[in-house]
Amino acid sequence: MQLNGIHHVTAVSAQIARNVDFYTQTLGLRLVKKSVNQDDVSAYHLFYADKVGSPGTDMTFFDWPHIGPNVRGVDSIAGTAFRVSSREGLDFWAKRLADQGVEKIEFGSFAGRDLLTFEDFEGQRLYLVNDEGAPVEGELWPRPDIPDEHLLRGFYGVVLTITIFDELAPIFTQVLNFQEVERTRWIDEKTSAIIYKTTPQGGPGKEVWLLERPQDPQARLGAGGVHHVAFRVTNAEGQKQWRARIMESGLYVTKLIDRFWFQSIYFRVSNGILFEIATDGPGFGIDEDMDALGEKLVLPPFLEGRRAEIEAGLTPIDSKV
Repeated sequence: MQLNGIHHVTAVSAQIARNVDFYTQTLGLRLVKKSVNQDDVSAYHLFYADKVGSPGTDMTFFDWPHIGPNVRGVDSIAGTAFRVSSREGLDFWAKRLADQGVEKIEFGSFAGRDLLTFEDFEGQRLYLVNDEGAPVEGELWPRPDIPDEHLLRGFYGVVLTITIFDELAPIFTQVLNFQEVERTRWIDEKTSAIIYKTTPQGGPGKEVWLLERPQDPQARLGAGGVHHVAFRVTNAEGQKQWRARIMESGLYVTKLIDRFWFQSIYFRVSNGILFEIATDGPGFGIDEDMDALGEKLVLPPFLEGRRAEIEAGLTPIDSKV
C-alpha cells in the first residue's frame, strides 16, 4: 500500500478577498471551486488549482475572518512547496513577487533542490522549487502575464515541524509506508531535516520534509497557517484499506466522509498535525462546466436545500477576479 503523493493542502485566511487576489492574480492559480466549509457553512471554502482542478495542484482556504494570526512553532504544517520548471523560473518569480510588493523573498537550497522562499500577505510560508522539468499531471492554467514555461506546476512537497524526529518517524515509515530518502540540513544549515517520499518513485508532489526544532515553542493555528494536508488514493476501495490500516495502528481515524468532489478520512499524527486521505475523483467537473469553474457559489447536493440560508450568512467576496 502506498499513498500517491499530495492531494491538496488546506490553509486558513482571515481576509478572503485579498486571498483570492493573491492566489489567482499574483500566483496565477485558477479558482476552481467556490464553496463553503461543509463542517461550518458560515465560512467560504475556496479551491485554487490548475486548469482542471487536478489532485496534487490544489491549495484550499477556509475563510475565518475572526481568527487571530498564525503562531509559528513546532508540531505544525509549517510550509507548502510548489513546483516551477527551471532555475530561470525561480528568477522570474523572484522579480514578479518583488514587483507586486511581496516581502521576505529569498533564494535558498535544500538537499540539492534550488528554491525560493516567500510569504503571502498573511504570513503563509510558501516555497517554489525547481523541479528541473519533471513531468506533470493535469493541465496548467495559462495566464497572459506569466510565460507558460514559468507557470506553477502543482505541489512539490510540504514542510512539517516536530520537537524530535522519533515523535513522527515511526508513524511515517511503519504506518503510512513513507520511505526515508535522506537526513540532511534545512535551508538555514542549522535545523536537522528528514526527506520522506510517499511512493518508491518519489519526486515532485510526493515529498514530505520533516524538520526537528527542539527549542521552538508550540505552534498555534491562525490566519496564515495550514490546517491540514491531504494525501492521494485512487478510489474509495483504497481509502477503506488505508482506514483499516490506520485503525489497526491505534490512531483514531474518522469514518469515510463524502465531500462530493472527493471522499475523505482524517486522522492526527500529533496534536497539531492533521492528515487527510482523499480520493482522486470524481473531481471538480462533476457539477460545473470546466470552462466556468469557480465563477459561482457551488454547494454539494446535501447542502443545496439550505442555499438561501447559507448565502444569507456569507459576505460577498469583493476581489479583482
